[in-house]
Amino acid sequence: MKKWGFILIILICLGFAFTNVQSYFDSKINIENSYDQNDGGRDTSGNVQTKEITKEQIYLGNLLLVNSEFPVHQQSMKSDVVHLTPRHELTQNYVLMGSDIYLSEDVAREFSTMILSAEKEGLHNFAITSGFRNLNEQELLYQQMGSDYALPPGNSEHNLGLSLDVGSTQMKMASAPEGKWLEKNAWKYGFILRYPKDKSKITGIQYEPWHIRYVGLPHSAIMQEKNFVLEEYLDFLKGEKQITAHFNEEKYNITYYPITENTTIEVPENHPYQISGNNIDGVIVTEMVPVTPR
Repeated sequence: MKKWGFILIILICLGFAFTNVQSYFDSKINIENSYDQNDGGRDTSGNVQTKEITKEQIYLGNLLLVNSEFPVHQQSMKSDVVHLTPRHELTQNYVLMGSDIYLSEDVAREFSTMILSAEKEGLHNFAITSGFRNLNEQELLYQQMGSDYALPPGNSEHNLGLSLDVGSTQMKMASAPEGKWLEKNAWKYGFILRYPKDKSKITGIQYEPWHIRYVGLPHSAIMQEKNFVLEEYLDFLKGEKQITAHFNEEKYNITYYPITENTTIEVPENHPYQISGNNIDGVIVTEMVPVTPR
């Protein structure tokens, strides 16, 4: 009897262990995005329309690459940059480390949503230490801090309005729970850690756990899955021309178009899409394709 009781206990323990292992993998599958390069590219079942694209579009959008090689153009700066201090509806869940912090209003809303999610997980010490800087401010910072700590005006992502430096009110971000949370979760909200630890040879910038950049979904999810920084992701899109991404039960077709002069491209007529330049040589069209319920 004791023998059978012992065996029963073992079987129960094994069943509990299997349930937990299965639950872990189910959870992992649920939070991972997936994409299929061979899913046929654009959705040809829907109606399309032609849209004229000018060379100016190369310098507009959320996927612009800004670094020492590709500087910011004046028209690249976000037109919805706002002063955050008086905008209490945008800053309820974090603090501002300074009274002159500006940011794209759309990006500020996405950031606020992200920080509210972090707060629900017990993190309450986020702060924005820097946001948008105009070229004069960047020049002053560059003169004060030197090339080891600041980029020349026009070569910093802060000149776009899409990037911000995030801190913890308790400790340095490299060791703060807030920094670890962002590194793990920011992609779910359209943000990327722009200068990760293992990519400095590609970005040209040392590890900055505080610097995040908005690129939007599904791009941040694909970059997370592929372990891409922005330079790698744009090269990937240019090489593949078209990919299809599935994320959060949504399907996206992403197409790269080289632009050398004013031209026309095909865009969907009946479902949403976005166009962003890459600040180099082309545009990326991201269309959300309706998914037929199974």
